[in-house]
Parts: sequence; structure tokens; C-alpha cells
Amino acid sequence: MSKVAQHSIWFVGVLLLLVLVSCDPARVTDENRNMEGNAWYYKNKIPFDVQIKDTAKLYNVLVNMRITADYKYSNMFVLLHTTNPDKKTDQRRVELKLADESGKWLGNGLGDIYDYRQMAVKKVKFPQTGFYRFELEQNMRDDTLLFVKAVGLRIEEVID
Repeated sequence: MSKVAQHSIWFVGVLLLLVLVSCDPARVTDENRNMEGNAWYYKNKIPFDVQIKDTAKLYNVLVNMRITADYKYSNMFVLLHTTNPDKKTDQRRVELKLADESGKWLGNGLGDIYDYRQMAVKKVKFPQTGFYRFELEQNMRDDTLLFVKAVGLRIEEVID
């Protein structure tokens, strides 16, 4: 087989893999924000603006988190602030479990970095279409949480 044919087959295989991996029909948004200095100050609310187009569907709201192995707690509490298109607000406190009782990290790890995606609100209906603002705020005893690399939000349609 010629080198051109080998490269063509390799290229088609990589392209097919990218298409399959990028297919995520449930995703409405999945955004992450890197934390400057790998630290999250409690007054630093992380905003996400999301357009909701269908009020008949159910949605899951998930929190994404990336920490290093040097993070000193086995969990993290965050406040999820939601503002609807009419400027009505809601707030809920969410606990993210990051390690088990023995201290083993529960996230997906590569080296000393661990990624998490955990449910914040399950099967919610948004009352109106339009742009919603979601803000994540750390709600721990420390004013500044160290070793937090990124924080994110995922909203997905519930597909049965």
C-alpha cells in the first residue's frame, strides 16, 4: 500500500473518530472556566449564560470541576445561582463529593489532576424560553480555595 493511501486511511479514521466523539445530542451547553492562579475566591462568581429554547423538555444541570491532588478537602460546596429571563432568581447549595472515606479521589484522573461532573439539578423544566444566567460560587469555609484549576457548567436534555 502506498504512503498516500496509508495517510488517507489514517486521516479518514481520525476524522470518523472526531465526528463520533463530538456527537452529543443531549448537550445544551458544556463550558468550563480556568481559574486564575488555580484559586477560587469566594466572591468570584463564575457566570454562564445559556439559551433555553424548549420549555416542554426536561433538563439536567451539572457542575464540572477540575482540581489537583493537592486540594485539601474531600468535597466542595457550591452555590448555584440562577436568573431567568424575567430576572427572577433562585439559589441552591450543592455538595460535590470529590473523594471517598479513605481519601481516594473519585474523579477521572490524569497524573495529579482530577475531573468531575456531578448532578446539581435533576430533571428540571425551565418555565420560559430565553437566556438564563447561571453563576457558580464556592461556599466553603476558606475564603480562597486553592488547587482548583477549572469550574464549569453542563446543561443537557433528559433523553429517555
